[in-house]
Amino acid sequence: MFRMWQKQKMNKTEAKQRIEKLKEWLKKWNYEYFVLNKNDVSEAARDKIKKELIELEERFPEFITPDSPTQRVGSVLSGKFAKIKHLRPKQSLMDCFSDEELEDWEERNLKLVPGEKLDYITEYKIDGLNLSLIYEKGKLHRAITRGDGVYGEDVTHSVRTIPSVPLELRKVGGASLNDYPVIEVSGEVYMSIKSFKELNKREGQVFANPRNAAAGTVRQLDPKVSADRKLDMFFYSIYFDKNSVLPYPQSQKETLKLLQDLGLRVNTNFVHHSSLASVRKAMSETEKKRDGLPYHIDGLVVKVNDFRHQNLLGSTAKAPRWAIAFKFPAEQSTSRVLDIEVQVGRTGALTPVAILEPTLVAGSTVSRATLHNEDEIDRKDVRIGDTVVIQKAGDIIPEVVEVLKDLRSGKEKKFHMPKKCPVCGGEIERPEGEVVSRCLNKNCFAVHQQQLEHFVSRKAFDIDGLGEKVVEQLIEHKLIEDAADLFSLQASDLMHLDLFKDKRTENLLEAIEKSKIIALPRFIFAMGIRHVGEETAELLADSLDLKTRTITLKKTQKKNQLSLFAGESAEEKAEVAEIPALQKALLKLTVDGLNGIEGVGEKVAQSIYDWIQDEKNQSYLDKFDRAGIKLLVPPRHKSSKLKGLTFVITGTLPTLSRDQAKELIKQNGGKASSSVSKQTDYLLAGSEPGSKYETAEKLGVKIIDESKFLSMLS
Repeated sequence: MFRMWQKQKMNKTEAKQRIEKLKEWLKKWNYEYFVLNKNDVSEAARDKIKKELIELEERFPEFITPDSPTQRVGSVLSGKFAKIKHLRPKQSLMDCFSDEELEDWEERNLKLVPGEKLDYITEYKIDGLNLSLIYEKGKLHRAITRGDGVYGEDVTHSVRTIPSVPLELRKVGGASLNDYPVIEVSGEVYMSIKSFKELNKREGQVFANPRNAAAGTVRQLDPKVSADRKLDMFFYSIYFDKNSVLPYPQSQKETLKLLQDLGLRVNTNFVHHSSLASVRKAMSETEKKRDGLPYHIDGLVVKVNDFRHQNLLGSTAKAPRWAIAFKFPAEQSTSRVLDIEVQVGRTGALTPVAILEPTLVAGSTVSRATLHNEDEIDRKDVRIGDTVVIQKAGDIIPEVVEVLKDLRSGKEKKFHMPKKCPVCGGEIERPEGEVVSRCLNKNCFAVHQQQLEHFVSRKAFDIDGLGEKVVEQLIEHKLIEDAADLFSLQASDLMHLDLFKDKRTENLLEAIEKSKIIALPRFIFAMGIRHVGEETAELLADSLDLKTRTITLKKTQKKNQLSLFAGESAEEKAEVAEIPALQKALLKLTVDGLNGIEGVGEKVAQSIYDWIQDEKNQSYLDKFDRAGIKLLVPPRHKSSKLKGLTFVITGTLPTLSRDQAKELIKQNGGKASSSVSKQTDYLLAGSEPGSKYETAEKLGVKIIDESKFLSMLS
């Protein structure tokens, strides 16, 4: 990952200013998060800012101050409770977010213990509040928050109400509790997802998430409130005088065993690993399980197991070298806007795009993010040089969420939309009442290329081998004027293009030939009619009454776009329509008739009607007819078992593709929607469901799995 000071080549004055800004921002966030229990900014965004500060301080150590957030652990004390000094200073863990960073951590450690073989323990990183408990003569004496790492808050009165916290330890090895030394144990207090939902239902939306709820509950002055809110706790470390009646553990594995023997609750999902490869595999498996757990976790804590190795590795001033927090990929992060470019889409729409310093978001490196339109840039006040929070919208498209204006240096530049098309230099128009500017040149190269890329995309004709570079070459060499020309390409046309040889040419021509039989909704979507997306194309296709004929399709013809076919039979009967039948049906449509289709609004109806009436588009359809395109017409409803029901699909289903599930819903009289709302009847959820799952839970939408869905059809 690029480091900011490498990218920007800061001088000392600029570095000092940037460091001060970052410290002020982190202190503000830490106070709101740890003391006020506010979660307005994601932990991932805070982590990214802190990482930038660490890198700058490493580069310019003369600007490190004792009050820097990187030089202390935990949070500022709230002042409500008595300050208690920890028996041992508390340290925080280093974070890593990728396999590469984890491997770097091991490599650094192996240099400190040459010739040694390290084994590891992984434990769930519970998203809660770290506490230390002091037991004297086996009895709970005091519970202390982490605080600033040296002093914490006395919250014993609340912790005593937690059922999973023993007020008295169990006897180990026949030792008397009176002979027990002073024991300090550490762990994580958390609130289960179930208890969190019950709390918010009972008391209103008091807290944003279970972690904040746990922190706020521990700090309640009235222990009755703490008891009612049902907290839990897991323990993971212990410290006491080694010259005591208790056997001192020699590894983290033995520590967890001793904690259990003493009656302290341990998360039993810990795993012993003999290699880092095993740790990586555990991380992958844990990420799949996380949504099914009764509590929130944000990764794994990886610890060198053997205490002899831990002692050899030691610690830095802030963190142990022998442990690291291996966190799930961040859904939000921060980055610097290096520039703002304008893209031209298939309808001529001009979209500003932020060019970012590369950063890791949700498991992939992001270097570009959409800014949507000029009004959005003005509303958020995005400037070149700004530090911004970014996230993946719907877990797919990166977007700028907000600008961290407090981090501005004064050198940021305002952005202005171009007066001419940045690709062809043509005139630009922004229609009244719209937020998008458009290039008016119908021969604009960018518009032409985007239209063709849309045509061959996965949800349209889905032609293998026709990527962006190939489409660009076909246009540049004037081999095609529009998408219909693709079906008249010959081997001799392709052989002189870059990287095209016999086999690649043969494969592409075969893919084009296979795509000549296409489902009607996909064909309509491929036409690129303004405002007509995948769902609207399906609604329009369902409303058309076309003359059809029956054909037999072979298994080799069942490409991805033929999603209405499930099963693996060698042949299946299908209903197809010719292009002239589609033209005839389309020309009968009126704006009022289109507007009467459920789900098609006035604006969309007018756009469809205008496209149909354009003579150029009629000629365009004629070319597809001459090319031999056949339209697969989806069968009408097989039953009314799902009549009146609206479904949304999320995640990966065990046996059905999303397209197959949608087709089954429609064939049985239901409606498949792309977004969850109060009108949604069922969320059909598979593995890794994403944000739609949480939205459904909040709205009280019934959530079902594939087996339940199929049982509704049987």
